[in-house]
Amino acid sequence: MRALGTPIGPYPPEVASHFSPIRGLVPALLGVLLGNALQLQQAELMPADDCLLGIGLGLLLLAFGLRAHWPVLRWCLLAAALTLLAFASTGWRAQAFGSQALAPALEGRDLAVTGVVAAMPQHFEGGVRFWLDLESASLDGQPLRLPPRLALGWYAGSWARGDAPAESMAELQRQPAALQAGERWQMTVRLKAPHGTINPHGFDYELWQWVQGIQATGYVRVGARDAPPVRLGFTWRHPVQWARGQVRDQILLRLADSESAGLIAALVVGDQAAIDRADWDVFRATGVAHLMSISGLHITMFAWVAALALGGLWRRSAWLCLRLPAPSAALLGGMALATAYALFSGWGVPAQRTILMLATVGTLRLLGVRWPWPQVWLLACAVVVAVDPWALLQAGFWLSFVAVGVLFATDAGVSRAGSSGLKNRFWALMREQWMITLALTPLSLLLFGQVSLVGLLANALAIPWVTLLVTPLAMLGVLLHPLWDLAALAVGLLAQFLHALAQWPWASISLAQAPWWAGAAGVLGGLLLALRLPWPLRLGGVPLLLPVLFWQLPAVPAGEFELLAADIGQGNAVLVRTANHALLYDAGPRYSRESDAGHRVLVPLLRALGVQLDTLVLSHRDSDHTGGAIAVLQMQPQAALLSSIEDEHALQALRPATRCVAGQRWQWDGVDFEVLHPLAHDYGNVRKTNAMSCALRIGNGRQAALLVGDIERAQEALLLARSQGSASEPDLFAGSLRADVLLVPHHGSKSSSSAAFLDAVQPRLALVQAGYRNRFGHPAGPVLLRYAERSIGVFDTPHCGAASWQSWQADGVQCAREVQKRYWHHVVP
Repeated sequence: MRALGTPIGPYPPEVASHFSPIRGLVPALLGVLLGNALQLQQAELMPADDCLLGIGLGLLLLAFGLRAHWPVLRWCLLAAALTLLAFASTGWRAQAFGSQALAPALEGRDLAVTGVVAAMPQHFEGGVRFWLDLESASLDGQPLRLPPRLALGWYAGSWARGDAPAESMAELQRQPAALQAGERWQMTVRLKAPHGTINPHGFDYELWQWVQGIQATGYVRVGARDAPPVRLGFTWRHPVQWARGQVRDQILLRLADSESAGLIAALVVGDQAAIDRADWDVFRATGVAHLMSISGLHITMFAWVAALALGGLWRRSAWLCLRLPAPSAALLGGMALATAYALFSGWGVPAQRTILMLATVGTLRLLGVRWPWPQVWLLACAVVVAVDPWALLQAGFWLSFVAVGVLFATDAGVSRAGSSGLKNRFWALMREQWMITLALTPLSLLLFGQVSLVGLLANALAIPWVTLLVTPLAMLGVLLHPLWDLAALAVGLLAQFLHALAQWPWASISLAQAPWWAGAAGVLGGLLLALRLPWPLRLGGVPLLLPVLFWQLPAVPAGEFELLAADIGQGNAVLVRTANHALLYDAGPRYSRESDAGHRVLVPLLRALGVQLDTLVLSHRDSDHTGGAIAVLQMQPQAALLSSIEDEHALQALRPATRCVAGQRWQWDGVDFEVLHPLAHDYGNVRKTNAMSCALRIGNGRQAALLVGDIERAQEALLLARSQGSASEPDLFAGSLRADVLLVPHHGSKSSSSAAFLDAVQPRLALVQAGYRNRFGHPAGPVLLRYAERSIGVFDTPHCGAASWQSWQADGVQCAREVQKRYWHHVVP
């Protein structure tokens, strides 16, 4: 790291004399970080006028701080001024961006828009997704204002479905056009506000859209009654994105028969969507996912190689060296070429963050400033956060800056630079990787709940293989296409090695995600172990690792149970926990070939909570209930499967299912479970899948919950009859249907929740799992009216997010959207 012009100390007097002026910068830089961190915790934004007032007060404090003579007072005033300025300015920026939001009255309306394709389109099995920079919009011929950038899908075939209840798939079959960045199009679209799932420890889709500058998503209307989309011409407004698309298409065409095509496209143009989900699973299990897309490491390596080559060429010309020293030319040229590389890679948030960090360090070097490493590191952090405050909420920010801080603190870069001989350099590199792994393991557990145990070995080969062989071949392939074949061959060899590592029984481990303070203590403990300190001091880091390694979710009291209705869109998935057991009722929908509720929501949720399932209940075969089952069963090999799926169902090959039959009963930790439906003779006789939904009643003698899948009025009547002992088989079930909590049948469809059924169950609370603005219109208005007439509290996932209910605190439901509320989250009308 000394190559960056950053002394590691001890410092000679002539250097140390320059440090005192920058000590006052440390409180100011910390103020930038603190102010932004506090602003990101707001559930609602301050008014714009208050933000401007805060900026004014911050400038006033800054003026006083700069004129203060006492160092301590000056530092305090500067810290307070920068904290207030950061807080207020970020709030004002958020207010300005939020003012462009889509008006709720325009959601679901057919809008005529004209705009330019702003980024490289993303193709998938159901069509194409793209961004459109808006030029004009109208509704019924009247101009209107929309957000400046729209995220749209142009769907085809079975994916071309509208969000209106009566939408006909036959009307939406036009194939998407071959879109290119820079094209101007006129089309009819239907929009809605960005709305994602909100779950404990889950991915914040709405924050991601906010960071991308998206405030409206939707799809192109291509039905028989819609005006067809019209290509109006080509513009040169996005030439880099157009070039990226051309190169991506050439790679996929050249390597059409290679499994490595997607990875090559990701390394050259940053198209991470081109990598298959199965490959991502292997990369995560082996700890090399950071290498398989254009990341800070790739851009930094590119800048270093470019600077080295440019400096060598510059030194060959005495005329050039007289006008600009070769080191300065190499630094400027390397930065310029790295910026161009980042732009060509899509200018994603990690790329922007890396360029800002390199620019900050490079500027200090050009100015001849020699600061201690903590100040350099802190300045780079503050610059990145000042430009992109929401980076503080992204895992990549913490992983990259903690890794750089560890290298600074342990003097790893200098140690490696001073090593001579191939063997010494190899061991220095391994020590560097070991120190980073040691420090980042607690952070990875905090952020992801998972860490790779083979990551050190995998990265020892993958880092030089990808950065020094695969990436250069892939990039040079833009000029000489046959090099892509060599890059694909090199990727194939690496893939075999990684697949072998991923098959090891302990390739990766998953632990419950601890609170932030445990992760911070763990990172500090890992750093102590990595530093070159006496072993008694190093071992002091071990106790700091314990909270993050052994954190457990608070246990459910004996004799009680807890429900967590996950926010998974249009489908069902309810986690039931007792003191020592867990059951998952349904596994949510399948979103696409590469995405389902299992991979996207349930597996991360179960991992974060540290839950081991005893049983997975799949109420029936419909894909909105079984879509995530494969991912859940693969993650939970010990879980039994209870379901009404047919014997020929594909899931039977993964885990043979036991039929759910009315009368099945068991008890876990003083909590009773009973299957109420279907009957044994229903198998083979009932053809409608909803009618075969497994109905499950859970109770402890004081509180009860009823989970009924997609049963309809006919099945509700049968349950009611059997509960009254008047059915033909009364011995199967003659108890009460009464329950305190009801999972609303069939997501609130008009075909369910009959008045007689609700009167028999008498729930106080009802949970609806449905997608925001789903095409079925769930929950239906008349159904909600029946619940309201009986004073039943209804909590639906679009408004509530994940809904949690506990039998020992049975009066209410805890909504994830309230607990995790932030100002960028969508507020459903």
